[in-house]
Amino acid sequence: MHTSNASAAQRSYLVGLVGKDIQQSKSPFMHEQEARELDMLLLYQLLDLAVLKRDVDALADLLDSAELMGFAGLNITHPCKQAVIPLLHELSEEARAIGAVNTVRFAGGRRHGYNTDALGFADSFRRGLPDAPLERVVQIGAGGAGAATAYAMLSLGASHLCIVDTVPGRAAALVQNLAKAFDRTRLSVGSDAGSALLEAQGLVHATPTGMRQYPGLPLPAAALHAGLWVAEIVYFPLETELLKAARDRGCRTLDGGGMAVFQAAAAFEIFTGVAADRARMLRQFSEIPEN
Repeated sequence: MHTSNASAAQRSYLVGLVGKDIQQSKSPFMHEQEARELDMLLLYQLLDLAVLKRDVDALADLLDSAELMGFAGLNITHPCKQAVIPLLHELSEEARAIGAVNTVRFAGGRRHGYNTDALGFADSFRRGLPDAPLERVVQIGAGGAGAATAYAMLSLGASHLCIVDTVPGRAAALVQNLAKAFDRTRLSVGSDAGSALLEAQGLVHATPTGMRQYPGLPLPAAALHAGLWVAEIVYFPLETELLKAARDRGCRTLDGGGMAVFQAAAAFEIFTGVAADRARMLRQFSEIPEN
């Protein structure tokens, strides 16, 4: 990535996040705080479709406006990660394989799309679950976040990834898309996470279940066994019901905080060209009150 600290103090950046119901996002804090630490000026704006009383069909206008106003780039979240793709000039290899974009950089009259979710999850996994066995992994969730975590797990060397989703056809569509970048024999579609976990070493949870507004478990706690590691993408709260149930059964666990921080760090570098201090960003993230 184009990371140089040269003349960072003279640079100022306007960036933002496009999505729906994003007022609780921690992205403004993470980006603005890291910029301050680097003696840079960065303003991070929330472009919330719910507040603007607009829908995904406003995306083209929002990108045009942001580009016109001199934004360095935008983060993109639900429900815009797929819809933004036709509005871009170029996609990174990861964004193309995943079929979703969470970061757009404006440069030279062109729009470059990236997906830093996969990179963020992979960085977090390597840091939090080093040497975790990857022969058979089960993933619950095949939406935008699930596409990124599946790409990350295959990139990390998972021998076999079984994807389960409650929406008919969604897991099969994700497998079909991932097979363009990875050997199809490493992928399968599961109908029941519990039975798939019987022979698995790991579980990746990539749905909103466990967030404050979606409490509960994504599968019966009895399906978890002591030989399993469990990785979560939900990060508010950091301690989800799934992670608590997993630890009660002796599983190694990984919360969603690392993915949130590392995807933001990678996006920060895309926007500014300046390297972010990931350890510092993790510390600062851990100090954000969970309100």
